[in-house]
Order: sequence, then C-alpha cells, then structure tokens
Amino acid sequence: MDRKLACAAALAGILAAAPAGAAETYPTRMVKMVVPSIAGSAPDIIARLVAERLTAAWGQQVVVENRPAGNGIAAMQELAQAAPDGYTLGLFHAAAAVTTPVMYKEARFDVERDAETVATVAYTPMLFVANAQAPYRNVAGILAAARAKPDDVVIGSPRRGSVPHLTSEMMGQYGHVRFRQIGFSGTTQAIQALIKGDIPLYVDGTAPLLPLVRSGRIKAIAVTADEALPGLEGIPLAKDAVPGTVASGWFAMFAPKGTPQAVIDRASADVNAALRQGPFAARLAELGTYPMIKSHAQARDFIRSEKKRWEEVIAEAGVKPE
Repeated sequence: MDRKLACAAALAGILAAAPAGAAETYPTRMVKMVVPSIAGSAPDIIARLVAERLTAAWGQQVVVENRPAGNGIAAMQELAQAAPDGYTLGLFHAAAAVTTPVMYKEARFDVERDAETVATVAYTPMLFVANAQAPYRNVAGILAAARAKPDDVVIGSPRRGSVPHLTSEMMGQYGHVRFRQIGFSGTTQAIQALIKGDIPLYVDGTAPLLPLVRSGRIKAIAVTADEALPGLEGIPLAKDAVPGTVASGWFAMFAPKGTPQAVIDRASADVNAALRQGPFAARLAELGTYPMIKSHAQARDFIRSEKKRWEEVIAEAGVKPE
C-alpha cells in the first residue's frame, strides 16, 4: 500500500473507532494551504481571509503558502502528492483546478482523480468591455460584426487558457461566430492595450474593470452573471443576448484524494460558516467577488460540472495543450 493510501486508511480507522465527536478534534496542529498565485493577488487575498477565519475556528494556525510556478502547476502537484490527512489544503481558482490541466501537458493533474472538493468559497462573473471609442455598444452588435467578417472581431484576455479567454470562446460557440483571440501576459498589460485602443474588446473579472467603466475610460458591454448582482446594476446580462453565456471565475478549497470524509465535512462546514459572516462577505465584495455557499455535495457536483463544461469549450475551440 502506498504512503497516501496507508495514511488515509490509518486516519479513517482512527476516526471510525473514536467517538462520534472525534472529528471535531481536527486539526491538532498547523494546517498548510497552498495557493497557485502570487502574494497580493485575488486568490491569495481570499485564501488569507479563509485562513484567518479557520485559524480562529480551529485554534490552530492555517498558513498560506504561495506556489505560482508554472501557472499554478506547482500548487496542484503539491496538493496531489501530500498526505491525505487534512493538514495540506489547496485554495484554487477555476483555471488552476479545471482549465490549466487541459491546456498544459506538464500539469499532470486532474481535480477529480487527484483531489477531494472541500468547499466553494467565492466567485466573480466575467465582464465584456470595449475601448471607449470602439463602435461596439452591445453583444448583438459584436455578433453582427463577427458574422459579417469572421475572425475580424478581436477580443483580448489576460492569458491563454484563462477563464476570461474561454468565456469569450464560449460566447462565440453559443453565438455561432468566431472571434480573433489575443492573450496577454496578465491583466495589467491587457488593460493598457484596451485603453490605448490596441484591442477593441476585452473580457476579465469585474474587479479590475469596474473602476475604469465608472470613470468612462472603457465601456461595459455585458456581464456573464446568471442574475443581476449588487454593484453590477445596469450592465446587461450576456445570457440575454446569447443563451447559456453564464460563466464565473470561482475559488474553491480542495484536499488530497483520500482525505477522510469527517475531515472534509468539518472543513466544509467551517468555511461555509465563515462565508455567512457579514464582514467576510463585505471584504469579498471589495475584491469584486461574491460568497459561494454550497453543501459539500453541491460543491463537488459544481466542480465536476465546471470541469466538464470547460473541457467541452476547449475541445470545440480546437485549443491544443502546450
């Protein structure tokens, strides 16, 4: 029996043999939370907010460790190789969990094969925006232009394989048009290109874009939310123009495959308790994100469905792994 299975079996046996409340003694020492992003990024900030609440709830330190190397591949592999005892967790964004493994051969990570979903944490819808002088006013106009001249409508995104990139691919597929995709090396570079007029259209999470929309430097075209959300009033829903165009960049917690269910249930319940706290939700709102409270079963099914959906979008787009 390999080390991970032996550890899982031993811990499961201890929990099964102990009194019903024994799982509540977890954790008894420091917990490490790996994050596939740099310090100061949105995933890092959200992870630290969660770690702070769990530290208070558990009476044990939850320490965030940043593993951004290889588009977050280092974090995925560390989680997959960790002992399944609840003392290594991962706070992953959607790209790291379900799209990077498809886009990059070196990832060698499958979120269903190598991890257990613990809890969903937060989400941010994608926002389609245009340069202030661009001729586009709405999704219908963008689709009409793309139908008139296939591959002539340019849409930028922060990077290849990101949720924003795949969201624009999805809109093209559902709207039966083709866009010319341009990926950048990050949000800052892409937004600079948008403002300068180097690209007419761009899609990303709401947080970096809303201040520019409110200042009039760029135009909001549509948001990929399923319903009107606080702070996004007045922005059309993309799904009203192209049915099915609902997408978000989400953040979720994972544990190594084989982690005992009692440990997962404890962590899931405590994450959800934190998400219900007003100050926590307010801090998420400052980051342009919204709490994503789901039961453990709902969270697991959500991740499974997201993995399937984005794999289908990638396959339809003909994007080959690097």
